[in-house]
Amino acid sequence: MKAGLLLLTGGQGRRFGGPKHAQPHPRGGTWGGHLVAVFQAVFPDGPLQILGEPLPDRPDLTPLADPGQGPAAALVRWASQATETPDHWWVVACDQVRWTPEALAAWHARVLEADPGAGHWVMAQVGDYTQYLGSFLPSSRVGDLAAQKPGSLRDLARALPTRRVEWPNPCWEDVDTPGALEAWLGQGPPPLT
Repeated sequence: MKAGLLLLTGGQGRRFGGPKHAQPHPRGGTWGGHLVAVFQAVFPDGPLQILGEPLPDRPDLTPLADPGQGPAAALVRWASQATETPDHWWVVACDQVRWTPEALAAWHARVLEADPGAGHWVMAQVGDYTQYLGSFLPSSRVGDLAAQKPGSLRDLARALPTRRVEWPNPCWEDVDTPGALEAWLGQGPPPLT
């Protein structure tokens, strides 16, 4: 199955103290550039869409404008303009910087197992928490998404057919605050594989 990347790089990063997409990643490049590289390692021919701010280390990727009203509004706006139609889109936030190619390949395999017909928005269930970002959204549901009124990611997930899959992997943990960044960097450099 062909996948596309929808990388959310908008937002003010208020809790973090500024935008996060251009932060340096310990493996090189920016946080956003790292996620593009992870995606391309698994899906080398997949379409790439940046939603929000441009990536300094990937000037070849022209972003779509983010309305600045949160991730749900950004997704609805993107869906109303989407033209590419891979089987599904990996919808990931720029602060989910723990992803590796191996983790993404394993998650994608689990998504295909849970939804072989690519008819559901597949997201991880980590304990009591539904992880809306890092999910896979099928292109067959992009039109349904475009018809929604943006509220919250939870509202969008209630409006579309979804599958929640238990997958407690640390890649879901985002880096939202300076303290979270310090803790993440204190764990040592991420593995290279």
